[in-house]
Amino acid sequence: MGSANHLKAFLIGIDTHQEPVIFMRDDCEVCRSEGLAARTRVGVTAKNKSVIATLNVVYGGTVPEGYAGLSNIAMERLGVSPEEPISVHHAPVTQSLSLMRKKVFGHALSQDELTRIVADISEYRYSDLEIACFLSVCAGGRLALNEITGLTQAMVDCGEHLTWEGATRVFDKHCVGGLPGNRTTPLVVSIVSAAGLVMPKTSSRAITSPAGTADTMEALTTVNLKLVEIQRIVRNTGACLAWGGAINLSPADDLLIRIERALDLDGEGQLVASVLSKKIAAGSTHVVIDIPVGSTAKVRSRKEADRLSFLFSEVGAACGLAVRCVLTDGSRPVGAGIGPVEEARDVLAVLQGGPEAPDDLRERGLLLAAHVFDMADNCGLEAGRQKARDILESGRAWEQFRRIAQEQGGLKQLGNARFRHRVLATERGTIQSVDNRRLARLAKLAGAPESPAAGLRLFANVGDTVAVGDPLYELLSESIGERDYALAYVAGEVPIFSLRTER
Repeated sequence: MGSANHLKAFLIGIDTHQEPVIFMRDDCEVCRSEGLAARTRVGVTAKNKSVIATLNVVYGGTVPEGYAGLSNIAMERLGVSPEEPISVHHAPVTQSLSLMRKKVFGHALSQDELTRIVADISEYRYSDLEIACFLSVCAGGRLALNEITGLTQAMVDCGEHLTWEGATRVFDKHCVGGLPGNRTTPLVVSIVSAAGLVMPKTSSRAITSPAGTADTMEALTTVNLKLVEIQRIVRNTGACLAWGGAINLSPADDLLIRIERALDLDGEGQLVASVLSKKIAAGSTHVVIDIPVGSTAKVRSRKEADRLSFLFSEVGAACGLAVRCVLTDGSRPVGAGIGPVEEARDVLAVLQGGPEAPDDLRERGLLLAAHVFDMADNCGLEAGRQKARDILESGRAWEQFRRIAQEQGGLKQLGNARFRHRVLATERGTIQSVDNRRLARLAKLAGAPESPAAGLRLFANVGDTVAVGDPLYELLSESIGERDYALAYVAGEVPIFSLRTER
């Protein structure tokens, strides 16, 4: 690497999220000598660290002569400060890209090939565009069972593995998503760990929904925890409710999720590998998976649900994980809140036994806790449900939740959205259906989950009768622009609530 390749780092102050980007002048001698053009993938080295970055060419005086602008994430991964020397060169060839192209043309990938692809993704050798290509060719049922198993194991192998001293059985619970407000995880964790079962729950942030469990829990307590902190919390309480992305569990999955969110894509093979790799890496031995089924849920038919249950069970068994899938009603949103803060309100109401607690959220939480108890003790679902109800109604679950939250940094006060707009019924009738996908879309347009207080609060659901002027829901946002954007979406589409009108 010659001296002509050396430049000085310039913090350009641009957030490119997790993809490193370098900004070089159009008259830069390095660009000319190396034959570099816009969108070229280049290697950038500083001290003893290197990254692969995407080149953007700038004109004018944005970047001083003799400097290269670095995005925030590029500066962070290189560990450099402004003015420090860096060198720029052609990026090494990422050999596994040829394997991805093999999949593009319809050929199956072996365990070794999937491992090489996932390893390169986790080492940041793939651009966002290349990750998007990989996700696309794996979506739509294009991964065979052995490929999903291979992808799962590859994702486990590239990250940290947790072990839990003294625990021979470690339980977990997961929902595949697609149902607004279905925030049962904090309830299940609190109930089953109050009964003495070990449940170190590491959750993801939202992919295509207005809130993930980690987003909701972050409105209540600290979820960005180090491994040593999680181990202490579980040792003291038997459980935790943490964000998995902070502890390098299946790091490739976090990179894939970021692109899935942008694409609004959640293919079945990637979904199974994503969920199970996190469970295995977290040291789980038994997991209950909630699969809501409904015409506007993520899983739309019983046939799709049975297929997904089969994949979860088979891949889990191949990886040494006991999996039980529970098919639940996905025809309507669960609870009254949609968005991190509003879902947190519902969780607290159920745990505290408040009069405003949504019955459907409480009963679904009890059902899933019953399945965990049945897996643990073979006690049967009715006995498991009664055990869960006793723990919840006695206040033991609430006390356990408070213990966990205290260990994670204490309970936070929930905030309120700056702007609130009630949407009213324009005719009298009984609500026949609610479009879950469009309801979730509306909450996202209002700003959730990026703005935790944004989202919706429902005042009516399927089966309720409303009169003209009755509130259907309240739209919550942190800015006028997001509020108006969301309301424009409502005005220009078929109504989210379908009513059987009464005259």
